[in-house]
Amino acid sequence: MTSYEYAKKKYASLGLDTEAAMERLMSVPVSMHCWQGDDVIGFDSREALSGGIQTTGNYPGRATTPDELMADMKLAFSLIPGSKKVNVHACYAIFEDGETVGRDKIEPRHFRRWVEFAKENGMGLDFNPTFFSHPMVKDNLTLSSPDEKVREYWIEHGKACIRIAEYFANETGIPCVMNIWIPDGCKEVPADRYSPRLRFKDSLDKILAEPYDKEKVYITLESKVFGIGLESYTVGSAEFCLSYSTIKGITPLMDNGHYHPTEVVSDKIPALLTFNDKIALHITRGVRWDSDHVVAYDDETREIAKEIVRCNALDRVFIALDYFDASINRVAAWVIGMRNVQKALLAALLTPHARLRDCQENADFTHMFALTEEYKTLPLGDVWDEYCRRAGAPAGTEWIEKVDAYEVSVQSKR
Repeated sequence: MTSYEYAKKKYASLGLDTEAAMERLMSVPVSMHCWQGDDVIGFDSREALSGGIQTTGNYPGRATTPDELMADMKLAFSLIPGSKKVNVHACYAIFEDGETVGRDKIEPRHFRRWVEFAKENGMGLDFNPTFFSHPMVKDNLTLSSPDEKVREYWIEHGKACIRIAEYFANETGIPCVMNIWIPDGCKEVPADRYSPRLRFKDSLDKILAEPYDKEKVYITLESKVFGIGLESYTVGSAEFCLSYSTIKGITPLMDNGHYHPTEVVSDKIPALLTFNDKIALHITRGVRWDSDHVVAYDDETREIAKEIVRCNALDRVFIALDYFDASINRVAAWVIGMRNVQKALLAALLTPHARLRDCQENADFTHMFALTEEYKTLPLGDVWDEYCRRAGAPAGTEWIEKVDAYEVSVQSKR
């Protein structure tokens, strides 16, 4: 009996079908963020990273061109099992023949190569307007700026991004999630919290006036609790973004690094699913603050996955990753995070939720707690290795050797 056959039998004794779990997971797309590969620098500007975010580390081999970035991503894809999407920020527009345009004037043609890349890899595309690292970010403000010219610039950027998102959906045949996040805020306690939020609301209203097919483009709005240099106030708070999403009928997006340290997104998922047909996630790993560490197979990642599965919401939750670590090999950072999210989803699919739910409904908290702890040592690793092999990805630690070889042959020569 192989280790997988043993694991299959063990799970079957609990009424769990490992074959069905692997098949279901194979169809769940996880969106991989392009900005991990080059430290959120992009191709349209040489401005320093701003907006209250920061990439730390100087590990060699960073991608500096579209070709390098796509090659790195392609290697990562080959080492990650399951269904995937490509998540692109607007600052990754690819200009040709010496052309440059402002972010308020970007067009679908500036993302043609991303569409070609996605098609070559059989994937859909997600998209994000880039409201940071740009000269038109004035006094840490964009869509909430009191300067009408600044605000209008970024409104036009948002509208242009809707058109690009619909282009992505039309070209790939897969719906595009377009996420709006702004860094706007203050380092010190503001004298007026209200007016910036009124301006932000008005700007969003104008962006959403751009016509788009709601079956093809899902516009999401992401909140944040604070940023570096923006510690005291952010315009796009959780309350603002959730309220606006509800009123306008767009999709709320939760980044699990964008809340107070004692808050957990896993607890918020069933609450939002109660009132929203779909929700979106940016999965990251904050350490003491929104530090965007590589996603680990930790308690919160597993609990997020459990809540998605418990709520029967694999088709209702858009799952994407968002972190940037320059202290380790950047391809490895992608692979580690993506594999951990998919591993957590597999573990969630192989948890006897119905039995645990019955314990809770019958107020049998002793058995609920005891069984939860026992289930943690079920032989998930053997099922995971089998899943990787069936998906054509390396099992166990085999993928590390491929990244090491790529670093020597490609990345070290940049």
